[in-house]
Amino acid sequence: MKYTILFVFSTLFILISCAKDEVVNIYSSRHYDTDLELYNKFTEVTGIRINLIEGTSDELIERIRNEGINSPADIVITVDAGRLWRAKEAGVLQPHASDYLNEVIPAEMLDPEGYWVGYSQRTRVLIYNNETVSPGDLKGYWELADDEWEGRLCIRSSNNIYNQSLVASFIESRGEAETEEWAIRLVQNFARPPQGGDTDQIRAAAAGLCDVALANHYYLARLIQSGNEADREVASKVDLYFPASEYGGTHVNISGAGIAANSPNRQNAVRFLEFLATPEAQHIYAVRNNEFPVLDGVEMSEVLQQFGEFDGDPVNVAVYGINNPRAIRLMDRAGWR
Repeated sequence: MKYTILFVFSTLFILISCAKDEVVNIYSSRHYDTDLELYNKFTEVTGIRINLIEGTSDELIERIRNEGINSPADIVITVDAGRLWRAKEAGVLQPHASDYLNEVIPAEMLDPEGYWVGYSQRTRVLIYNNETVSPGDLKGYWELADDEWEGRLCIRSSNNIYNQSLVASFIESRGEAETEEWAIRLVQNFARPPQGGDTDQIRAAAAGLCDVALANHYYLARLIQSGNEADREVASKVDLYFPASEYGGTHVNISGAGIAANSPNRQNAVRFLEFLATPEAQHIYAVRNNEFPVLDGVEMSEVLQQFGEFDGDPVNVAVYGINNPRAIRLMDRAGWR
């Protein structure tokens, strides 16, 4: 009952706000201060005010569906191409039809039908203990299933969308049968049952509980930049490795956005999507939140510069969502809990 009252009140507040002046209503599952900086900059540049509703991706999708044709949502923002695919499949998005976005955003970061756009790159990398592993020991994700890595890997559970998307990309590039064989052998190399988040995997590698962990790059960046000495100590004990193209390349996911299906301020929504693809906005992603930009030539944070360049897997990120159900079933069959 309490949730229902809050739901109705916040929707009513947005509708009243829309009637007063130019606005864009954003439903976002991202919870970063950097995003607030982006919103303020957009308002400064365009004069269009932003109303923000936050929640998990699944909560926001369900909310927009419940609001139906009267939904005030203009923009849906979330992380991982798999979640963007879910939003598209749920019918809560519409194509953007922006020539500018199609021109400046790499094709592999766009929904082929224009329903969503990727704005930042999130690489899933190998984080290794720098006392027990050297870069020359590492190749790609596929080789982590080799016998030499038995009992040496830390990774999150199969219900994590990042891991699901990694497996979904392999289904696309390697085929389901070969990917399942890989997953079965990979599970046999786990140092412990999957547990915790990406930062927990990095901490485990630093502590010697495993030699290699899979994690998104920005989790290590946060530890490096932390004001907590213990975090920086953890970061000093590990290093980051990008799989090269000869080993399949580095798995890249995205943070992205799309226009809500019943957007009442569609023109403003398009302007917002196009703003996120400007060098100024991309700079905020790259410097404030350590996410790799999707535009070339954007200045990045010192940490990202230290990490260096990577060869991205050329698979279009849209397949992460398309192959997601198959990936989940495959991981279950492989015993990846």
